[in-house]
Formats: sequence, structure tokens, C-alpha cells
Amino acid sequence: MNKYPLTEKYDTKWVEENWMGPNPLQLLEELCGNMKLSPGMKVLDMGCGKGLTSVFLAKEFGVTVFANDLWIDAAENLQRFEAAGVSDRVFPIHAEAHALPYAKGFFDAAIAIDSYHYYGADESYFPCTFSKLVKPGGQLGIVVPGLAQEFPEGYPPTHKQFWFTPMYDGELFAFHSAAWWRHLWEKTKIAEITSCYDIPDPKGIWYPWAHWADENFKAKFGLESDDIEFLDADTENQIALIAMTAVKKENGE
Repeated sequence: MNKYPLTEKYDTKWVEENWMGPNPLQLLEELCGNMKLSPGMKVLDMGCGKGLTSVFLAKEFGVTVFANDLWIDAAENLQRFEAAGVSDRVFPIHAEAHALPYAKGFFDAAIAIDSYHYYGADESYFPCTFSKLVKPGGQLGIVVPGLAQEFPEGYPPTHKQFWFTPMYDGELFAFHSAAWWRHLWEKTKIAEITSCYDIPDPKGIWYPWAHWADENFKAKFGLESDDIEFLDADTENQIALIAMTAVKKENGE
């Protein structure tokens, strides 16, 4: 039995033409299993990339989606949403994570798939920005790459070379354990954590992307990809994909 039946409905070629990391539809489907989304909700898809997750949210849950990204042009995403037949429900926005154009409490839910670690590992981001986007009782959900546990040096011994390579440019220091992420939100007392765990078989989700990137990055973008070597080095299963959901408390500011 396929663990991600909703993802299976989407054309593999379309996904591979537009993904920017480990299969975002599988990650989103995993996350949504811990959330309650229903038609008519306003949902922020933060760091949506080329909008695969935004299309999925609109089609599978009937929600209105604000597809926010910094790296991908909003006009480009609009073309994809029109082609997918969801431009009446998905609205592309070009904005940086610390300079968002939304009113406080505007959303019923805010979601970030494989992007939150770039900006949200900052201790102040959840209480000062992300949590303020949703109304009291609203839902918050993220999936981030991370670690099975914390390490004194900040990285598993098997992966020191990757933490200091120019390819990753220090971004791997935002990799943390599920317990670390839970504490980051929980200590603010703004939201009740409803789930926080390592997604089963993270490399099974990650490897297809790694092989695609190895074959396509240099040809398409003139870039190298180390993701296969990164995953192959994980002989002790310390690399994780972490899902976390929460509900904003009624008295959450």
C-alpha cells in the first residue's frame, strides 16, 4: 500500500520539473495527516518554491492559498497555477520571510515545507513573525530536514566535511533534532504542539531528489550537487526529515 496516495495522483514529470528538494508533495501529505484543513480556509504556503505544494493544498483540501516565495518570481508561479487550473484559489506572492505583507491573524493555517529552517531557526522568528500570521486557534505546520539527535559539535561525526563545504555555505547549522524544534516553539507558550516526529524512511524520500539533482543540476544550472554523497555518508541514520504541527492558543498573541 502506498503511504502517500494523494501524491500518486500527480504526474511525476510535472513534480520533477518543479521540485526544489525532496518530494514536497510527500512531505506535505505527511504533514497534513496531522492537521485539519477544510474548504474555505485561508492558508499561507511559506517558501512555496515553484508552487507544487500550493497546487496540492488547493486541489486536495479546497483551501485558498497564498503562495509565498522569495526565490521564485510570482509571475512565473502564476503561470503554473493557471496551467493547473487553480489560479482562482492560489495567489502568488513574492516576499521575504521577515518582510511579509499580511495582516496579523489573517490565516487559518500557515505551512512551510522544506524552507522553515532557512529563516525559522532564529529564536525570535516563531514568536515575533510566524505565529502572528494565524488567528487564535489557527494551525501551524512545518517539515524541515534535520538530525535524529543533537551533537556537541553541531553535526554527526560522519558529516563534518559537509558542514564546512562551500556547497552548503553554513546552512546545515540550521539542522536540528525534533526535540530541539519542539522546544523552540513550546517555550514561547504561544501554541500547543500537536505532533513532532521524524518522518519514517527519510532517505527513501530524499534519494529520488538527490539522483535527479545529480543528473540535472550541472546540465541545467551549472551547479554541482552533493546530496547523494551526503545521504550515502549517513551510515548511522542520523539525517532526518522532521514534521511538526501546532495550534495557536486562544490567548496566544
